[in-house]
Amino acid sequence: MSSTQQVPTYPDLVRDLADRGLLTRRWRQAFEAVPRSQFVPAEVWRQLPDRCEPVVGADAWLALVNSDEPVVTQLDDGAEGGPGVATSSNSMPSMVARMLGLLDVQDGVRVLEVGTGTGYVAALLCERLGDDLVHSVELDPVVARQAAEALAQSGYRPHLRVGDGEQPWPGLGLVDRLIATCALRYVPCALLRQVRPGGIVVVPLAREFWSGALVQLHVQDDGTAVGPFRGGATYMPMRSHRVPDLHEVRGKGRARAAGLDPARLLDLGFALYAGARLPGVRLIHKGTGEGVQVWATRENGAGAAAATGEEVWQYGPGFLWEEIEQTWWEYESAGRPDAEQFGLTVTGRGQHVWLRDPRHVIRPGSGRPAARGVTRSGG
Repeated sequence: MSSTQQVPTYPDLVRDLADRGLLTRRWRQAFEAVPRSQFVPAEVWRQLPDRCEPVVGADAWLALVNSDEPVVTQLDDGAEGGPGVATSSNSMPSMVARMLGLLDVQDGVRVLEVGTGTGYVAALLCERLGDDLVHSVELDPVVARQAAEALAQSGYRPHLRVGDGEQPWPGLGLVDRLIATCALRYVPCALLRQVRPGGIVVVPLAREFWSGALVQLHVQDDGTAVGPFRGGATYMPMRSHRVPDLHEVRGKGRARAAGLDPARLLDLGFALYAGARLPGVRLIHKGTGEGVQVWATRENGAGAAAATGEEVWQYGPGFLWEEIEQTWWEYESAGRPDAEQFGLTVTGRGQHVWLRDPRHVIRPGSGRPAARGVTRSGG
């Protein structure tokens, strides 16, 4: 950053979040009282599309910290000489504000945070609720120690624990709210069992079909949970929930003419629908000068690669791209519902996505008319 450019300040950031409608009065007070810089170490990286770039210089560090960008605080789980993959961060302030808003906290509620990270979210919760009502668990002992030090130096002393956040916190009892600041492939029932009936769970889900999404679940009297998706979210996955981006592809490639523009698939509503209709299909993408390129794989070795304006290549058994195209036409026939019309139900038998009503479950399968993709269940 040149000397003629003004370094943004934290009050500027908080004002911007408030102007965007992301902070209530009480949360704005909490954000104003908890500078983000107190929870970001000196050595950090900026996340670029293809790599993590070291941030050099005090002005560049301060500009990143006071921006609405994530700040990468750890690479390769802290190991030396790794490939440089981000494994811990201080999340985008706008995403933190969204998630805390969805948590719907009231005075006196007990909150459990899964994934202490830098301690920034725990500090905001302490400022809003008081230290004794905030509990936070972190798997990485080095990250946990750094967070505890930053929290203590800032005057906050929540209940902290080093351990697996997917497992119950011994002796904790039931909490009123649970927030995860790492992405989950699915919502473990062990997490739900820590939340009282009527409580709220806010977690980012790492969807296999390219997208991440926030879900806001309400815990029911029978221990199940149900609630709507609340927009996109990209978080680093919980370590036990990490999987490779794609399955191994087998077989010789087979070309066919270009069909559906793969750019149309990169819609969160469609990703939620397709993820439910085509379980186990993984899809990733990257931008190109003409549009996008996507790769899709299934665990049986099937695969497909498609780019805007180019022929499609398919591999292994079946015709995966045709299945994806058919699912798109189902989605379009259903009115191309946006992500806010989908929701999730979690029970002891698993979890399923629904459309517009928890009784309208999206069933796995493909190649069938849209009317058979969504079925009614329950009374």
